Amino acid sequence: MHSHLLPGLDDGAETLEHSLDLLRELRSMGFRKLIMTPHIMGDFYKNTPEGIRAALATLQAAAAEAGLADVVLECAAEYYLDEWLGHKLANGTELLSFGGDKRYLLMETSYLNEPFNLQTSIFELQAAGYRPVLAHPERYVYLYGRFAELEKLRHEYGVLLQLNLNSLAGYYSPAARKVAEKLVDGGLVDFVGTDTHHLRHTAMLANKTQHLPYFRKLLALPLLNTTL
Repeated sequence: MHSHLLPGLDDGAETLEHSLDLLRELRSMGFRKLIMTPHIMGDFYKNTPEGIRAALATLQAAAAEAGLADVVLECAAEYYLDEWLGHKLANGTELLSFGGDKRYLLMETSYLNEPFNLQTSIFELQAAGYRPVLAHPERYVYLYGRFAELEKLRHEYGVLLQLNLNSLAGYYSPAARKVAEKLVDGGLVDFVGTDTHHLRHTAMLANKTQHLPYFRKLLALPLLNTTL
C-alpha cells in the first residue's frame, strides 16, 4: 500500500519498462496486490487523480501483456503535508485514498523539519472523512528521541502508522532502524509498505530484509494490509 511503480510521475519508476521490472521483482517475492502511491507535493510533484489513474491504466495494460495479470494493481497517493494539501481540503478537491470506504489517506512530512500544521491537518483530514496514515514515521529526524510523540499521534490523534520494510535492515539509517524496531516492539505498526522506488529497494527486501527476525515479528502483528 506504498510504492512508486507508476511510470514517470515522481522519483520512482521512470519508464514503463522500469515499472514492469519492479513489478516482476515484487511478484517473485509473493506480492499479489499493489496499491501504488506516487507523491503529490506542491509545485514539485503536481500529480492529479486523473493523471495517476491514467498511469495506472497504462501499467495495468502493460502488465497483462507481460503475463503479470495475476497481480492486482491499484492506486492512491502519498500527500506531502503542505499548504497545497490544505487548499485541496478547503476546496473539496478529490484526494486519492485507499481501502475503499475506509478512506485511508497516506501522508508524509519533511524529514528534518517538524510541520507547524501537523495537528491542524490531521483534524481537517478527519473532518473531511479521511483516516490519516503517516508514511514511514521511523524516518523523521525531528522525531528522533521523541518516541512519545509517535505514541501520542497514534493513540490520541488517531493517526495510523505505516512502516517501511527496509527500515528494519537499516537501509535508510541506523537511527531509522532503531525507531522501526521500537515501533514493532510496541505493536504500533498498522500498515507496512515497501516504498519501492527502484531495484535497489527490491534487492534489499529480497536478500536481507525478509530474512530478519524483526521481519517475522512485524508480520505477526495484526496489520491492516490483510484487510485491503
